[in-house]
This record gives sequence, C-alpha cells and structure tokens, in this order.
Amino acid sequence: MKRPPENRKIQCVIYDCDGVLFDSLEANRKLYNDLALSVGRLPLRENEVNYAHSHTVQESIHFIFRHDEVSEKKALELLKGVDFRDYIVYLKMEPHLLEVLSRLKEGGIRRAINTNRTTSMPHIMERFHLGPYFDMVVTALDVKHPKPHPESIEKILTALNLNKEEALFVGDSEVDRKTAESCEVRFVAYKNREIAEDIFIRDHLELMEYIPSGRMKRVDKKLF
Repeated sequence: MKRPPENRKIQCVIYDCDGVLFDSLEANRKLYNDLALSVGRLPLRENEVNYAHSHTVQESIHFIFRHDEVSEKKALELLKGVDFRDYIVYLKMEPHLLEVLSRLKEGGIRRAINTNRTTSMPHIMERFHLGPYFDMVVTALDVKHPKPHPESIEKILTALNLNKEEALFVGDSEVDRKTAESCEVRFVAYKNREIAEDIFIRDHLELMEYIPSGRMKRVDKKLF
C-alpha cells in the first residue's frame, strides 16, 4: 500500500470499536442469542451475527426479528433490563492496541472512537481502562444519524478542530468504509482485505507506518 505524502499532516486517528479495538463477535453472539432464546426464537444465523457486529443494537434487533414484530417488541423491552457488563467479559482486546495508542499519544496524535454501540460503551471504557488513551468517544447515542452517515466523524473533526485531510479512520466493516467515504476521510481497513481501497493492516503496529515520522516524538524501529 502507498504511504501518505510527507506533506500530509496526520493529526488524528479515529477507531471503530467492534472488530478493531476488540474481537467482539462472541460477545455480540451471546447477547443476541440470549435475547432470541428469551422470546422463543432459535439461535442467530451467521448472517445475523455478522449484521449485529457492525450495526446499532436497535438496527440489529429489527434485522434479527424482521419477520416477527411481536418478538421484536419483546426483545426491545428485554434489552432495557440487560446488564451489558455480563457480555463485556467476552470481549478480547486486539493485539498491540494499547502500545500503539500510547505511541500516538506521545507523538501528539489525537485518538477518538466512533462506534455504533450505545449504552454499553461506558462500561467497556471502564473495564479496559481506556479513558486515558482517547480524546473523544462518539456512540450512536451522540448523533442523530449513526454510521454510515458522516455525522459522527464530522462531530469528531469539529470538536478537535481538524479537517478531513488530517484524519485516518480505522474500521473493519463495509459500514465503516462507507462512513469514511461519506465524509472523505482516508480509510484504513483492519483485518478485512475485501473492503480495502487504499490502506490495509493486519496488526495495529502496521498503522504506525502511515503516520509521517515528523509527527512522532519517538518511534521504536523494532515495532516494524
């Protein structure tokens, strides 16, 4: 993949949550299977698990129960009593994430999260002690139009006083790719080559190669 021109001043890296910060497939599977079983439905099909992986909880429930309006309403009601901390334990942090976030912070690069998660995000931030690593977190509750609408990224850029050329958005799904495209922010495909248009990385450490060296105070060459 091509490196960014040296005159491109990357000031901020925006991360999706599920599939990028964490391997969350099993956590999502567990949550939605519990809801399905509670209303008498069979466990989720694989396409339903994949859908829930990148959409809001309301969108996911609507998709899962799209042929049964009564069960959909029951599932939404049950959701109000869910303690998301019971499912966060199934999340697995992606390798080298904290190391790279620390490097970016040392180099003066802003870090933000842009996720379609809702009320579960504060619990995730607390459990994994992510507060010091990020300047801003935007969930589906913080915007009128969640991803792939550009509102969430535009909100981050405005708050951090940045323009679109100064940001990278790291995502793993077609929803993420469309979000980046909608606001013309450069997209980094994480572990999903099928959606890569420019940059593809298999490990968070590889992201450092796309941050112009002049922006970093220190870069340990052994990382690469």
